[in-house]
Amino acid sequence: MSDQDQARQAALQAFESAGAFLRGHFVYTSGRHGADYLEKFRILEDPGATAALAAMIAEQFGKSQIQLVAGPTMGGIILAYEVARHLGVDAVYVERGEHGGRVLRRGFTIPSGTRVLVVDDVVTTGGSVAETQACITESRGLVAGIGVLVDRTGGRMRTTVPYFACLTLDFPSYAPEECPLCAAHVPIAQPRGSAKKFAPA
Repeated sequence: MSDQDQARQAALQAFESAGAFLRGHFVYTSGRHGADYLEKFRILEDPGATAALAAMIAEQFGKSQIQLVAGPTMGGIILAYEVARHLGVDAVYVERGEHGGRVLRRGFTIPSGTRVLVVDDVVTTGGSVAETQACITESRGLVAGIGVLVDRTGGRMRTTVPYFACLTLDFPSYAPEECPLCAAHVPIAQPRGSAKKFAPA
């Protein structure tokens, strides 16, 4: 088994142990429907699982001379702290601005030229990551890499810097009018505690 396969298996085990994979009938943020759901906060509430996955990201970028880790609120706060702890550097958090995008608040600054690792929990469209990158660039920091817990784009995420996902998934989704679960009258579930844990194929 390759190192990449071993890493994927370790990530799967961490998510499964935390009960983060759910199966039922869900409405995603995009408005599309699907049978599979990843409850990211099941991972983030499990210190052991979070630490193990953060270590995978830190190891991937251990030779990239990272000087700072940045993550978007909310899920990126815990992850940025934990990855930064493994790398022995500081962490900052970017928040939503009043007029869109992401901004630094609470006295956080990024010195010009600082090599920054962007981290996030789940990438679905890549919007949060792109906004975080833009915030760092506007602060004259240098985005040296991106690390995420889960890439839900099925590997279609495109970046101009080194990119690593602990786990890559591609959940089938449907427009509401084409949803087979709706056609079968399967009730829509609330993510937390409303569906059974499952292991993806």
